Parts: sequence; structure tokens; C-alpha cells
Amino acid sequence: MTKTTKTTIFMRFPSPLPLVPILGLLLMFGCTYTLKIKDGRTAFERKQFSTAIPLLEKEFNKAKTRKEKGQLAYMLGDAHIKTGNDEKALQWFENAGNFNYGPEALKAQAFTLKKLEKYPAAREAFKNLGIEIGSPYEYRKEITACTVAEGWLSERPNNGWTTDPAPFNSQQNDFAPVWYFDNRLVFTSDRNMGTGKENYLWTGNKFMDIFITDINSASPQIFDSQWNTTSNEGTPCFNKTSTEAFFVRSVGAYKGDDAFCKIYQTEKGRTDALWSVPVPLPFQKEKINYFHPVLSPDGNTLYYACNDPEGWGGYDLWSVQKNPKSETGWDEPKALPRSVNTPMNELFPVFDQDTLYFASDGHTGMGGLDIFRTYKSDKNAWSPPNNLKSPINSGADDFGFLVDPKSVAEGKKASKPGDLIKSGYFTSNRKTEGAKGGDDIYRFEQRIPPPKPPKVDTVPPQPLAYKLILEGYVLEKIFAEPNNPNSKILGRKPLSGAVVKTEGGKKQSFTVKEDGFFRMELAENTDYAFNASLPGYLSNNARFSTKGIAKDPANPVQTFEIEIVLDQIFRNKEIVLENIYYDYDKWDIRPDAEPTLNRLAEVLKQNADIRIQLGSHTDCRGNDAYNQTLSQRRAQSAVNYLISKGIDATRLSAKGYGESQPAVTCACSSCTEAEHQTNRRTTFKVVE
Repeated sequence: MTKTTKTTIFMRFPSPLPLVPILGLLLMFGCTYTLKIKDGRTAFERKQFSTAIPLLEKEFNKAKTRKEKGQLAYMLGDAHIKTGNDEKALQWFENAGNFNYGPEALKAQAFTLKKLEKYPAAREAFKNLGIEIGSPYEYRKEITACTVAEGWLSERPNNGWTTDPAPFNSQQNDFAPVWYFDNRLVFTSDRNMGTGKENYLWTGNKFMDIFITDINSASPQIFDSQWNTTSNEGTPCFNKTSTEAFFVRSVGAYKGDDAFCKIYQTEKGRTDALWSVPVPLPFQKEKINYFHPVLSPDGNTLYYACNDPEGWGGYDLWSVQKNPKSETGWDEPKALPRSVNTPMNELFPVFDQDTLYFASDGHTGMGGLDIFRTYKSDKNAWSPPNNLKSPINSGADDFGFLVDPKSVAEGKKASKPGDLIKSGYFTSNRKTEGAKGGDDIYRFEQRIPPPKPPKVDTVPPQPLAYKLILEGYVLEKIFAEPNNPNSKILGRKPLSGAVVKTEGGKKQSFTVKEDGFFRMELAENTDYAFNASLPGYLSNNARFSTKGIAKDPANPVQTFEIEIVLDQIFRNKEIVLENIYYDYDKWDIRPDAEPTLNRLAEVLKQNADIRIQLGSHTDCRGNDAYNQTLSQRRAQSAVNYLISKGIDATRLSAKGYGESQPAVTCACSSCTEAEHQTNRRTTFKVVE
């Protein structure tokens, strides 16, 4: 499952770390799993990273060309990232660069250097990467973050925080502890004593299970046989009386598909030791990961993380209120505001009274996931998150911050340097003295630090002037092959001359210059919509909301950022639509294909003057006539779906190509499954 990169389980779900848009996550155990295989490339493609590494090493040693060695070295680096070995990953990414793998190798090196807290080298790598892809814009934030993180490290010796590994860690992964009613800790682990005989091929360890331990014990036990299965389970939460619980389990949406994480609910009586059969929460969608549930202090609202495309991007924090009067027992889920969520990943929410702690790689941090805190200033508004800095945060992934409520009560008496303010636990995959596994649970203490020298402020205090500022950029994609929209995207760069129009509050219009930049002041409690356009490009919309953003006296001027990417119009060139899959021998649109087609429908609504052709291609298996008929039916299904979304039928046409135009040419009997998948594609092209 996940931890999410631990970019993915809810657990920490593995993620594409430095390699895809989710830039800073690392090994969050993925919720997906697949069958055993013997080929390194296929093992990698199927997320069997622990299996892939030794096979890929053998294939690397046998490779005869620099191109092949570069590809294999990059895959090895990524596999080590996904299994939590950043040092080895860096070596392989450097190898990939030496074998001319390209900008992706330098990108992976830069992010891995940042995770390893090698900030000067990371800063230089990001600068070089921006130059290489032709866009210093793309990594400007990472360069700044490296400098900020260096400053936080220098402050560490005198900030009053200390951390030590917990005594109950194993050689495997242990993470995300929560309190049980008897003051014991419940946590997630893939240690050897887990349920089932099989190992999880992502990590090479057992599948995730839920454990319980005394805080001074080194002998945790399986929590409950009703909860733990031979699949992945983890990251539970409990109500105050421990009679209601929520946890995550990985399940498949379709036969033969990868598994996705879903939140399950279970209950027991106050005197009954048996938990009810866990059931998934009713509001969850298919093909979306849900994890890291936590109840609000009053027990009436459930917070969680998920990658719903209706969110702000990546994994967001959501909340949903209990409602006994509704059909499902729940209201509609709502994403937390942009003061908390970013276009990247927010995960592992935990409450300490009115303070919400969570992990993020979207706010300015030290490398991977960092721990932040925020609080509600009124019913719906959240304060700007504060980074807990070093030593709680590090270049590695840090998450799952849990405060000991007893220490808070004692901390109210703290008055002089050295007195305890609070203590508790958190999780990190940092490689420090005493660390045992990939993810370890750490105990922390916060004490009153030594006093700082007084500052002499000669500037008289000014009355606070609260402002909300939005800085926007209009961008275009940088393709590895400039005239091929299906080639790798290396990054984005500012797009000059685009016109941005705003709706919400005061209507405004901006024409951006070479930096693609516009800036505006926002009104409170307002939804904004933006439309950017430029001849030769598809118009695109974006949204922003100041609802739920609280005023912060420590930061009276809050600045946010929005990016609007415009796609160049490549007339009469097929563009592959990602994540369009069909069941065997069928052509109906599956639910997991709907988000992609919904986005295409929005593009067509925003660009009413274009017509497109939907194309469908099959792989080489099956006879020509069968494949031709099947592909035509699939293309027509996509057209019919777009018509159902309000697109005029005269703007759409369907074309089935069968197996006549493979994207990858290979002998059918020897094509890999990845090559077959590449050839089984749905496309669109602008025809006028």
C-alpha cells in the first residue's frame, strides 16, 4: 500500500519520486502488486522493484550499447528509490547520465542529492538541469528550497528538539503510529511476523499489517485477525473510546487489475472484544487511492488523503462529515483549501487537539516529505502551514507526527530553558545512527530552548495590512522532440503573449510577457476562474479559491502561485490519451477511463472552434478483421461518451485503425507486454 512515495501506501505509496510530476516523494509502499516474473524490465514495469534490481544489474552487465546501459542504469536508480536506498540510487542515476540517458538522469540526480541533504550539489544540479532543458523557470523553487533547508540545519543545535529511534523498530518498515485506548501504540509494518506466507514484490518484505505494542517494548504483536489479511493493511485511526476504527486495505477494482487503497470502517461494543467485519466507506471512487484516515477531535469528521482528480493535484487532504440522515451516513467529501493542499502531495493527517499535522512535498521542504502544522482559525479557515524544520524534518521522508497528550498536560508547567513542552512520535526513512529499517518510528521531545540574544528593533511597529496575492504563470511544455507531442516532456517554460482573463471578484485581463507572469490581489472568501489563450495553442482554464484561507498575523501578506499550461495545436498528429483501457474483447468505456475523457471534453468546451478525430489502435494479437472491428467500436464508444458530456457530434469522428499502425514495431510472438500495451492505445487529433 502506501505510505505515498513512499510515492505510494497509504501507507506510503510508492511514487515516481524525482522522475514524474510528483517530484519529492520516495518510497511510500505502493498499493499495487503483480505476479512473479523473471525479466528485469518486466519486473520493473510491474512494480516488482525488489525482484527487478538483481535482474536489471545482470542485464546492465550484459548490455552492449551505451543507450541500453543508460536505460537500465536509470531503471536501477528508480528501483532503488522505490525501495528506499537513496545512496545506491544516486550512483545509478550518475551512471545513467554518464551513458547519455539525458535530462531525466540529471533530474533524478538533483532530487536524490536533495534527499541526501547534499544541498550545494543539488542546487548546482538543478541549475544545470534548467539550462539543459532550456527553462531555468522549471526548478527555481527547488534551488530556493535547498538554500532554505541549509538555514534550517544550521539552526538545529539550539532549537530545543531531540529525536531518537523507538525501541520496537524492526529491520523492515515501521511507520505511522497512533494511540490506542490503553496508552499502547498501534502502527503499520511489513516485518517478518506479518500475516501470510508471500512477500510483497515491491519491497521484498511481507505485506503490510497492523501491529500493537507497549511504548517500552521491543515485541509488538499482530493487532487483530479481522483486520489483517494476506493483502496490505495499515494506517488505522480510532475514536476516543476505541469502539470505532478506520484503516486502509488494498483491493482490486477489476479482475486482474492492480489493487487500490480503500478506507474500511469497523466497530465494536464497549465491552465486546470483537470487531465487526470491516466494510469500505461508501463514498469512495474506483481506481483512486484513499488512505491515512484520522478522526477530528470531536469524532464527527473524517480526514484522509486521496488522489481524486477533482482535488488540487497529486494527493490532497480531504474531509467528510458524518450525517446519519443521509443515505450513506456521510456528507459529500470536500478537499481542504489551497492554504493546505498544493499541486503536489499532502498526506498523513494527524490531530493534536485543534492542531492538524500533515506531511507534504508541495510546501517548501528539506527533500522528501516534510511535516507541517496548521490549525483552524474559525469554522472553515486554515492557517498557513508551518514547517517543523530540523531535526523533525530531514532530506528524507518524514511523516506521521503523533503528540503524547500526557506530555502536553505536563508541558503547560514548562517555564524555563530545558523544561519539556511536549513529546511523541513520528516516522522517517532517514539513515541515522540507530535506524534499523527503511521506515523507522522515532520518539521526539521538544523543550524550551536557550534564550536568543535580544534583537534591537529600531523600526516602529506598523498596523497589519492583510493581503492575499496570486502570482500566475502561463507555460508551455518542452518536448524531447519539439514536433512530437507524444515524446517525453522535459519540463515547462514561460509562454509569451498569452492573454489571461479572470472571473470571480473584479474581472481582469492580463497579457503576459516573456516571463509568462501575471500578478493580482485576491478578495477573501472568493472562487476564481482563469482562462488563458494564445493563437496556435489550445485555451486552458484554471481555478483558485480563497475560501478557507485564514488570516495569519505572523504572515499578513500571503502569496500563492498558479500555473496554466497551454498545449500547442499539432494539426493532424495523433496524440495518445493516457489511462484509456478496455476489458478484453469489449469496447464500453470503463469508469477508470472517464477522468481522461472528461478532461478532453473540457478542452473541447474551451476550444469551440476545433474538430477532433478519436482513434483506437489494437496490438497485433487476433486477426486483422477482428481487430479492425473492435478498434472501430472502441473509438466510437469514446465519441459517444464525449457526446454524452455535451460535445456536438459534428465536431467528432471515430476511426478504428486495428493493428495497422503500431507505435512499437516488434515480432508479435516476441513483443513484451509493455510493447503490446503501447500499441493498444486511444488517440485524438485536431483535424480543423
